Amino acid sequence: MNKATNNPILTLDAGGTNLVFNAIDSLYNVIATTTLSAPSTSLSEFIEKLISGFNNIHKKTNKSAKAISFCFPGPADYENGIIGDLENLPFFKGGVPLKHILENEFGIPVFINNDGDLFTLGEAINGLLPNINKALSDNGNSKQYKNLLGITLGTGTGGGIVTNGNLLIGDNSAGAEINRSNNFLDGSISIEETLSIRGIKHLYCKEANINFDHSPEPIDIYKIGIGEKAGNQEAAIISWEIFGTVLGQTLANAITLIDGLIVIGGGLSGAYKLFMPKAIEAMNGKFKRLGGSTFQRLETYAYNFENPECYNDFMQNEETVIVIPNTDQKVLYSPIKKIGIGISKLGTSEAVAIGAYSYAISKIN
Repeated sequence: MNKATNNPILTLDAGGTNLVFNAIDSLYNVIATTTLSAPSTSLSEFIEKLISGFNNIHKKTNKSAKAISFCFPGPADYENGIIGDLENLPFFKGGVPLKHILENEFGIPVFINNDGDLFTLGEAINGLLPNINKALSDNGNSKQYKNLLGITLGTGTGGGIVTNGNLLIGDNSAGAEINRSNNFLDGSISIEETLSIRGIKHLYCKEANINFDHSPEPIDIYKIGIGEKAGNQEAAIISWEIFGTVLGQTLANAITLIDGLIVIGGGLSGAYKLFMPKAIEAMNGKFKRLGGSTFQRLETYAYNFENPECYNDFMQNEETVIVIPNTDQKVLYSPIKKIGIGISKLGTSEAVAIGAYSYAISKIN
């Protein structure tokens, strides 16, 4: 077997509509793929679909795959491969040992994680993180980043954290569950009520004063906002700006514990032109002290990688030379602490596939 097909890993993108199975090689190429309809009426039917899909692409690799690795909705005990009670798949109630079912069927290791984790790992390995570090180096900047916070915006809100190349799984497989953050608009609800497909639709309907049943889809709300489609443009713009403010406040809270770059994926990320400015504004805002004075919301300063001017400012080498007193020794000092936010350049599905491959290889090794 040549290098291009060495160590293939079988992956799955488990969506609400389709189950997309891929075989990924060591160069992150898709060497086999198949798609099955996701909706199922029973656990046995769903398991049969998983076995059928993986079996199809396993045969296409001459059964040379080293492992199965894929994302799956939680809550779950990902380390042990047990899927818990899922809202959209009620027949998983009580816990299903999905890892063991597939290992018994195929005789190879099976690894399961959530999409936010694998998306972030993929972006840390072959996406935004190495891309920014290379650009910094090419610009003569010695700064290199090792930490990445990922967030996916789609049907729901997902998250992941990678530090020094390692996923933060957590002691209960619940690390980086950013969807459980409270909402800036109303502390009694989660951010997912705003940072999701249903969330942006609700925002638009409220601003446009229309019934939710008549809401356009998010892509249409975006097109209305940028003037490419007829509709209430003001309502669309305000909706995405509110979306951006909630996102920015959420990311500001999360990044204080991580201190690194941020990558955004998921279907709603394509509307970044309308929500990113407000997200950055919220992150670079100020807190008030009881005495009336203010101080920076973050100890770091957030830069928008999708804005060329901000990107260039981020890339500037602002290191200064400091002389050590009473010596002729000098040291470099970076007076501005920078973080940056960018949209996935890989695309969410590709990032998840790369993350799934890399996670499996690391566990096997």
